[in-house]
This record gives sequence, C-alpha cells and structure tokens, in this order.
Amino acid sequence: MGADIEDYAMLGDLQTAALVGLDGSIDWLCLPRFDSPACFAALLDDESAGRWQIAPARGGPATARRYRDDSLVLETEWHTPEGTVRVTDCMPPRGEAADVVRLVEGVSGRVPMRMDLRLRFDYGSVIPWVTRPEEYTCAVAGPDSVWLSTPVPTEGRNLTTQSEFTVSAGERVPFVLVYQPSHRPPPKAVDAAWAIGDTERFWKAWMSVCRYDGDWPEAVRRSLVILKALTYAPTGGILAAATTSLPEQLGGPRNWDYRYCWLRDATFTLQALLGTGFIEEAYAWREWLLRAAAGSPGDLQIMYGLDGTRRIPEWTADWLGGYQGASPVRIGNAAVGQFQLDVWGQVLDCLHLARESGLAMNETAWNLQRALMDYLEGHWNDPDNSLWEVRGERRHFVHSKVMAWAGLDRAVHAVRHQGMPGPADRWAALRDHIHDEVCAQGYDPERNTFTQFYGSRGLDAALLLLPRVGFLPWEDLRMRGTVEAVRRELAVDGLLVRYRPDADGGVDGLPGDEGAFLACTFWLADALHGTGRTAEARALFERLLGLRNDVGLLSEEYDTALGRQIGNTPQAFSMVGLVNTARNLSGAPIGTAGRRADVPEAWSLEDLAP
Repeated sequence: MGADIEDYAMLGDLQTAALVGLDGSIDWLCLPRFDSPACFAALLDDESAGRWQIAPARGGPATARRYRDDSLVLETEWHTPEGTVRVTDCMPPRGEAADVVRLVEGVSGRVPMRMDLRLRFDYGSVIPWVTRPEEYTCAVAGPDSVWLSTPVPTEGRNLTTQSEFTVSAGERVPFVLVYQPSHRPPPKAVDAAWAIGDTERFWKAWMSVCRYDGDWPEAVRRSLVILKALTYAPTGGILAAATTSLPEQLGGPRNWDYRYCWLRDATFTLQALLGTGFIEEAYAWREWLLRAAAGSPGDLQIMYGLDGTRRIPEWTADWLGGYQGASPVRIGNAAVGQFQLDVWGQVLDCLHLARESGLAMNETAWNLQRALMDYLEGHWNDPDNSLWEVRGERRHFVHSKVMAWAGLDRAVHAVRHQGMPGPADRWAALRDHIHDEVCAQGYDPERNTFTQFYGSRGLDAALLLLPRVGFLPWEDLRMRGTVEAVRRELAVDGLLVRYRPDADGGVDGLPGDEGAFLACTFWLADALHGTGRTAEARALFERLLGLRNDVGLLSEEYDTALGRQIGNTPQAFSMVGLVNTARNLSGAPIGTAGRRADVPEAWSLEDLAP
C-alpha cells in the first residue's frame, strides 16, 4: 500500500519522473517517458507492483531529507543506533538513456543496509526475465530492458533483486539503474558521483535566469523547479502532473490520469514562468502548440500527449488495487473528447501574454489565432463541459463564456495596439455582446454574485478569475459580492472546493465527493488581495505554504478532515498557484488584465436602480 502522498519527493530528467518515499522506496517510475507504462507502480497497489528501496536494514522512515539548493538532487538521511547514512538520489539530464542514480554514503558509524529492486513492467503486470551478464543485472520484458550497476553483490530472491551490505563513515556505494529498449546493446557505464554533480550544475544554470525578487523566494524557486521538471524537453509540452489515479477522495472513484498536456494548465504555467524570466519555455511551448493544434481549429482539444498525440483512450488497470484502495486505476483520459469552450480563450490569452512579454510574433502563430477566432465566433454560444471537465450535462458555464470574451478581447488588442491584421470592429462588437449576456444571464442580483452557469444557484471557484482576465475590475461590487459568496459557500475549513458536486441536482454526473482544491484557494488569496484585504490574503497564503510537504511539493487537493494531501502529485496547477499568488502579493501583476486598455468600467449597486 502506497505511503501518504505528502511522503513523496520527486526526481526527474525533463522526460519522466520518479516518486521517492520517506522510507527510501521509489514507488512510481514510468520509463522512458512520463506517459509510458510504469515499471514501479507500488504507489497504486503494494510492493508487488514494483518498487526500488534502498534504506537501513532496520527499516523506518528517514530522519531528514532535502533537495540540494535549487535542484532535483535529493538527500535522505537516517540516524540509526549504528550510525548515520545518507542516500543521494537524482535523475541526470537525459543523455543517451534514462537513468536513476542512487549513492549511499556513510556519515558516521557502520550502518547495515538493504537494497530491494522489484521491477514490474506494464504497471506491475509483467515480471521481467533477469540475468547477470558481467557487471550488470539485466531485466528484460518485451520491448523494455533495465540495467542495474553496483559494486556490491546482488542475488535474486522471490523474483526480486536484493543486496545486503554495510556502509561505514566516509564510504560510498553507488547504484545506477538505466533504461534501454531491449533490442539495444548494454548502456555505457555511469559514474554516480559525476552524474549527481552534473545534475546539480544543470539546475543551477537553469535557475540562474530567474528574476523573481519578491517575498517567499525559497518557496517560489522550489515551485519553479517542479514546474520545469513537469515539462517534456523534447517537445516543450507541459504536464498537469506526474502521476495517474491518485484519488480526489480517499477510497473514492474520482481517479484520473494527469500525465498529459492540458492547454489550460500550460497557460497558467507559462504565466508563472514568463513572469519570472523563463522565456525559453514559452517559446518551446508555443512551438509545441503550433504543431499540436495544426489542422482545423474546430478540432482543438483540451489536452494532448507529450508529443502532440491526439488519441488518449481511457482504460482501467484492473489488476491494481488503487492508491490505498481507491479504484479504478485509470490509464488515459476520456475527457480528451470533451468540448471546453474556455480553452480557445485560454490559448488566445496565453499567446497574447507571450507577445506582451517580448516573445517575437511569427506569421504561423497569428494564423493559428485567426483560425481560433473564426471558430470562436461561430461556437461561443454552445454549451460545454467547463474547465472542471464535468461528465454531466453540457451547460452555459459562466467561466467558459468569460474566457470566450477574453479570447476576443486579446484579438481586438492585437489588431488595435500591435498592428496585427483582422476585423477588430466585428470582434469588439461580439466581445461586448458576450459581456452583456454574461452580466445578464450569469449573474444573480438577489445574492449579488455571478453563478456557475446560466440559471444556476450554484457557485464556482473559477468565478474568482474574472478580474484576472480583465472582465471586471476588483472594485466592481458584483465581483466583491462574488468573492464573498464563493468564500461563504465553497469554503471548507477556510480552503475552497471547486464547486459543490450536488448543486443543481448534481452538476458533474459523478458519485462521491472531493477535497479542497489548492489552486482555487490560491485564487481566493488573490481575490482577497484584489478587494483590499491583503492581510487576510497573506495569512491564507502562509497557510497554503504550510500544506506543502517537507520538500515543498503540493498535490492537487487537500483533505481538511484528515489533514492530508490528495490527488495527483506534484500538481502543476497547485505549484503555479503558489508562484503567481506570491508574485501578486509581492506587487507583480499576474495574467494579462493589467496590460490592456479595454477593461470595463466598475459597476455599483446604483446600476440596479430603475
């Protein structure tokens, strides 16, 4: 059974990721890519689904661990009666092959150690054939092979490769695990100490361009490293999370595969990266987008594979029991076929932000935006599944309409202020029409709040984003009423849920419930700051920082009753929320609302007068 979600730290090489528990066990690793079948899947079952543990023979959780500076080099220490031992883990930047490096170092005394390698390919379902040619242990199954190199003797026991050894003060024992397609020859030898140093140098060089100088710098820098680690370097795609099927409700069925590239999540990530100086990532993502979205704009999807793959069929790995019993375990994501209107606006807004941040415009990018605008003009009034991917009836969600408005607004701005060609007057007229409609049909004057969808009595935390995209200013009393209503009706012990699943007869069409959504709670901190309650905003932000695990990671949600992180981890949406809210509270604008001339006038209660 997997450890608590907050017990895991992340390793990564910008092409895949591993999760390492406090017990020294790697319980999740997909090779060779983020979305490949896992060879260690104990996270979603138990050790029989595959893991790799290196720890003191007496067992037990680590005494302390930390990342080295601004890197993904992880140091884990155990203080035992026999002495102190340190295990340093990393995944070096990808060269010819994916590799995991683990270096055991004696700090004091003599500590008996155990290494337990249990490879199970295809999400724990395939036991490989293991041989020991020369200095390697080689595990092969179909197209996959993994090679273990270490100077200590190993032996096979119960379909597991094990080693027992003792490490003394000053002694180092390396373990290197390398993936190769099974038809390839043995990999080249890897020097563990050199690989760790190379990994540190890579992250130091990457972070050297960071220009964040606001409050909470350590938390922001750690979040930026995690966001970078969730990018797929060969293509520039940005993942939502490194895992699949970690539950939004412990023991429940809301378990989804997040190892893909959501356009919406990527736009929020780019706001964080662009706002802190990382222009290269914006360029790489734009080029990924142009390739992924090539074709008819009506075929734009909410998500794609790492390389722009369109088909992401959803199926269940029935042989896995699920994280602490939460089933089913889903591979793929059926939401890929949903219509989510806000994505068109999100992409247009993101490309606008890239232009405003100094990323050179090219003809292909503008042609894509023109094509997206053509589609948006014809489909803005269609009901959709919302940004929350509800699997119930399609509706006219307010946030979706506002993002359609935002897409039109950015296009108008590009023509009128940046010299791009296009029918700005026609787009402006439609933009204003959508604004009027949302204010008439998506607003409840009795409660002075916008609603989740037209005619709804329910609320949606995404309503807090309306000022962020410039739809209305914070001082507008409708927004102030919305902030109060969302805080009052969606808060659970001070943290926000996305919406109430049982509102309006069950809006999302799914059983069960879920925890507080961390990104939404960061939005609440932004909203409190925007409406003049900065002290409250900073207090809420500090509380959110306290929900991170010991190495600064956040999952998707938080169970306030149990005091535990839940949902897929590490979650880009949550880490982005941390960066953007820290920037906001430190005085930097987020989003694009502050860069345009077409922000609507504030509205007061007097406008309700006959």
